[in-house]
Amino acid sequence: MTNMTNKTNGDADSSYRSNSSNGEGLLFKHGGYRNLQSYQMATLVYDLTVKFCELFIDRKSRTNDQMVQAARSGRQNIAEGSQASGTSKKTEIKLTSVARASLEELLIDYEDFLRQRGFQMWTKESQEAKTIRNLAYSQDRSYATYSSYLNNPKSAANMLICIIHQTNYLLDQQLKKLSEEFSNQGGFTERLYDKRQDYRKN
Repeated sequence: MTNMTNKTNGDADSSYRSNSSNGEGLLFKHGGYRNLQSYQMATLVYDLTVKFCELFIDRKSRTNDQMVQAARSGRQNIAEGSQASGTSKKTEIKLTSVARASLEELLIDYEDFLRQRGFQMWTKESQEAKTIRNLAYSQDRSYATYSSYLNNPKSAANMLICIIHQTNYLLDQQLKKLSEEFSNQGGFTERLYDKRQDYRKN
C-alpha cells in the first residue's frame, strides 16, 4: 500500500518546492506547509484517528491517548519542520523524521487492533485497498470522503492503514528531497559563511 501514482508524486514535489530556497537572501523560504500533500494527508489521519478512537477504543485506555498523540505528532512535526526550515535544514529533516516515526507507530497500533480482534487486514492488491488509495486523487478530498468507512471497526482500521501508508510514502519522498537539498545547498551556517565572505570581498 506504499505505491502512489506519478500524479501524486508530482503534486508532492511541487508543493514541497514552495519551501525551497530561491537562492536570494540569507534565509531559506519556509512555511507553506498547508500546501504539502504530506501535511494534508497527515491532517486526515489525525482527524480520522480522533474519531476512530472515540468510536472503537476505550476513552480511559492508554492506547486511546497514545494513538491520538501519535497522529497529532505526525501532523504537528511536519508543520514545525517546515517553519524551522528558514534557518535550519537539519531541524526540518529531524522534525520530518519524527513525523514519519510517529505515523509508523500509529500504523502498528492499527495493525495490532485488527490482529487482536481477529479481523483480516486488506492486502495491497485487494479492491478495498485500491479504492482507498484512489480517493487520495479526489480534488475535493476531505474527512467526509473517508467517513463512511468509520461505520465498522474492521473497515475503519483498514482504511486508516491505507492512508497512513500513503502519507508515509510522501514523507519518505520529502525526506529524500530534503537530504539531497541539504547536501547540495548546505544549511543556514553555510549560507551565513558565504554571505560573510561576499561581504568581505566587497
